[in-house]
Amino acid sequence: MSVTHQTSSVQPVHVGTSFDTLRRQDPQIADILSGEAQRQSTTLQLIAAENFTSPAVLAALGSPLANKYAEGYPGARHHGGCELVDAAERIAIERATALFGAQHANVQSHSGSSAVLAAYAALLKPGDTVLAMGLPYGGHLTHGSPANFSGRWFDFIAYGVDAETGLIDHDQVRALARQHRPKAIVCGSISYPRHIDYAAFRDVADEVGAYLIADAAHPMGLIAGGAAPSPVPYADVVCATTHKVLRGPRGGMILCGSELAERIDRAVFPFTQGGAQMHTIAAKAVAFGEAATPAFAAYAHQVVANARALAEGLESEGFAVLTEGTDTHLIGADTAPLGVDGRTARGRLAAAGMVLDTCALPYGDGRGIRLGTAAVTTQGMGRTEMARIAALFTAALRSEGEQARDIRDQVRELTGRFPPFQG
Repeated sequence: MSVTHQTSSVQPVHVGTSFDTLRRQDPQIADILSGEAQRQSTTLQLIAAENFTSPAVLAALGSPLANKYAEGYPGARHHGGCELVDAAERIAIERATALFGAQHANVQSHSGSSAVLAAYAALLKPGDTVLAMGLPYGGHLTHGSPANFSGRWFDFIAYGVDAETGLIDHDQVRALARQHRPKAIVCGSISYPRHIDYAAFRDVADEVGAYLIADAAHPMGLIAGGAAPSPVPYADVVCATTHKVLRGPRGGMILCGSELAERIDRAVFPFTQGGAQMHTIAAKAVAFGEAATPAFAAYAHQVVANARALAEGLESEGFAVLTEGTDTHLIGADTAPLGVDGRTARGRLAAAGMVLDTCALPYGDGRGIRLGTAAVTTQGMGRTEMARIAALFTAALRSEGEQARDIRDQVRELTGRFPPFQG
């Protein structure tokens, strides 16, 4: 009996396929990627939560680890063939704990919000009282928004900021903690531009017997670079993102002491998540390694210097800068003195090629603008460019027609001298 051999029509997968391959196979998606690269290269990226990753981080994200299912933790997976991804995750954990001086790190959280969810799951029960910054003052959705799991599952009490200074009112925090006896206190914000006094929050938490959870998503990169104080010595649990100033892949992480390590790990998997994204975890490991270098420390300090310079420039141009400045990469400003509200300002600035967000104005009407200097600092810009950006802001808000097109051309000229991508 003869056997007829047939050639399979299935073609082998080649590691390291190029953009040209994508262009041939799926030109529609390739066009979108090309367009986004063009947008990022010709406009100013001033959204405080965004940055440009390194080519090494992008390489890890596009690696064969994207193919691997790896539910569980290193040495205790629910799938076979995990020896190499175990090694990658162990490296990420070791680098994170060394970088931040923590006893334990969980690097599997898919986002900052999922990290906060896991922290709540580890420490709280539905209905528990939590004290956190109110959303009108810079609190995150996970700090008690009724549209979010946090506001639906827990009883959140909001603290705010001083009406005159815009700084956290620690007397109010203590008074509310004494009155409501929360199970946990959350410190952290998406738009507070000053350093958090973690020691002061720890003192209040100890007084009322509460856990202290630091949501350090925004300052984590500054902390890694020594440009901001660390919550690790004070908080029971630290939740963060691995992008923003840290310049890693989009994702989350959790730091804690050894006594809470098992509870945190079980809250991430299997309670709130399934399989880990191993390509992202490898990219996190790369980012942690980069953040441990002197070059990154210099970058983190330059981010702050640029933010302060930009805040000064905006103030001199007539913007009302919240808290009269910044300690971080974040700047909040009221555009009302220039005759426009925050949403209108965002639209006009976007049309001129300057991309940023709006934010709530504490004790004010409407919205202001929120911006950050992480991405433009990655591009190599400095104090001189910050002054020019501030002037472009004012010109964009006051221009129309031919003047607006001229400002857009000036933005293209500036970004052309500081490209985020090479090649």
